[in-house]
Amino acid sequence: MTLTVITAVVIAAITHASWNAIAHHIKDQLLSFTLISGGGAALGLLAASFVPFPAAAAWPYLIGSAALHVTYMLLLMRSFTLGDFGQMYPIARGTAPLVVTVLAAAFVHETPDGWQLAGVAVSCTGLVGVALWGLRGSRPHWPAIAAALATGLAIASYTTVDGVGVRASGSSLGYIAWLMILEGIAIPVYALHRRRALLMPQLKPYAVRGLIGAAMSVVAYGLVLWAQTRAPLAPIAALRESSIIVGAAIGAVFFKERFGRPRIAAAGLMVVGIGLMLHAG
Repeated sequence: MTLTVITAVVIAAITHASWNAIAHHIKDQLLSFTLISGGGAALGLLAASFVPFPAAAAWPYLIGSAALHVTYMLLLMRSFTLGDFGQMYPIARGTAPLVVTVLAAAFVHETPDGWQLAGVAVSCTGLVGVALWGLRGSRPHWPAIAAALATGLAIASYTTVDGVGVRASGSSLGYIAWLMILEGIAIPVYALHRRRALLMPQLKPYAVRGLIGAAMSVVAYGLVLWAQTRAPLAPIAALRESSIIVGAAIGAVFFKERFGRPRIAAAGLMVVGIGLMLHAG
């Protein structure tokens, strides 16, 4: 990977952890993701007027990815409701590059080398450590961990689908614009159905934060999609998850969550494993 690609993905990682923190901070998760997904759809509509229309070959991937993104957001809402940010975020993000490595080999024919396989093993060890040291006492909170792991599987799935789709689209900007439109409609429509006339007054106090989160979400994933047209999927997914450290720091500093030495060591193992996978790139 070139320095430009690496820089873009690192910026995406920092931005991604930040918008997830904004989403977590709004305690009513339906309102939070209504603003973030709805704001993303609005930005996508605006951008679609100025960027090339995706090629026909990309549309099956766009539709599939939109469904996977909605699933991801629902699972992320669930994990943030059940668990602490400093635990849920590393589990969800740490799972993704491990699965992407396997999916990229199976479906995109990007075969992992020895470095990537070693990285998978080390990251899995760290992932188990992050999962098992519960923040709420001596016993892990299994429903929260299950939701975070499922979130990671959804991330890996849409990352692989988008890695193929954006390459077929002819325009990474056109692809991200229409992806934001397609994925951004479902949760606001559901929220309107559930809250009806109450929705707009409930959204108003969080509007600025939510729309900032939406813009950050679009920028973060747009940078990743662009990078996927320039380098293999697995090392990009691995580098992107350097956001684990950013997420852990946000949880400790802003949410006053106890991270503890065991989980610091486990998160460190995850980052080392991701670094090994990145070495292959």
